[in-house]
Amino acid sequence: MSVASTTRPGAAATVPPADRAPRPFRSIGTVAGAATVHGVHGAAGRTHWKCFAGRRQLASPTEAVEWASVPPGGLSGEHRHTRTEEIYLVLRGRGEFLFNGTPHPVRPGSLALTRPGNVHGLRNTGEADLDWWVIETLAPGTDAVLSGAASIHPGVPAMGDVVIHDLFKERAVSTDGVFTGPLRQVEAVELEPGGRTVLGAPDAELAVFVHEGEGRAASGDATAALSSDTCVTLGAGTSTTVSATSALRLLIVTLAVPPRPEEAS
Repeated sequence: MSVASTTRPGAAATVPPADRAPRPFRSIGTVAGAATVHGVHGAAGRTHWKCFAGRRQLASPTEAVEWASVPPGGLSGEHRHTRTEEIYLVLRGRGEFLFNGTPHPVRPGSLALTRPGNVHGLRNTGEADLDWWVIETLAPGTDAVLSGAASIHPGVPAMGDVVIHDLFKERAVSTDGVFTGPLRQVEAVELEPGGRTVLGAPDAELAVFVHEGEGRAASGDATAALSSDTCVTLGAGTSTTVSATSALRLLIVTLAVPPRPEEAS
């Protein structure tokens, strides 16, 4: 599913129609003021952490949209997820993604997809801070239990092999065959100064992280300034035009929203 249509600098953008008008910016924030947390997942040392959005802001079965950072030699401790699917997208620095006890080298653009049941963590092996974007979504069985649709625990799905992509090289990564929940695609979009892209999907929210550059997002009367390390979540059925004032790299995650009862019938 394509969620972004890019135009040349100065060209007109075609805005896809929306069948309803929800609030376009579900949340917006930067990494400024991130909390300092000690001993994350049992590891020694500190982690900087910021939560941009969670269940209160989002309509998709998304647990959290977060940012984290550890200093050189730091570690986000190894831990097991039994009810959620999660991505780690490395933004800056170099390190090792630890998957069931085995280290895998990662760098900016490395995208790790983690199924439930696996043990994972992240270690900084470089000389600068290691920053990454985290999005954690509910597996369908977990969502069914929490919503009251099922009365039994769904159990832990079968563990799979490690899945790590180079997003900056591949440009778009589908989670088909790996994830079963709402997180469907991760995409990198780059704009030249003066360029524009239109973001929106009728059946999905979008989590957008500004990796580099500056620009502005506009949807109807709502506008927001964009700069490096800004994260915006966009409502399903909305259309947002992003204009670049400098070279701009956007990281975009598609989070499918369940159909409303009248749409499913």
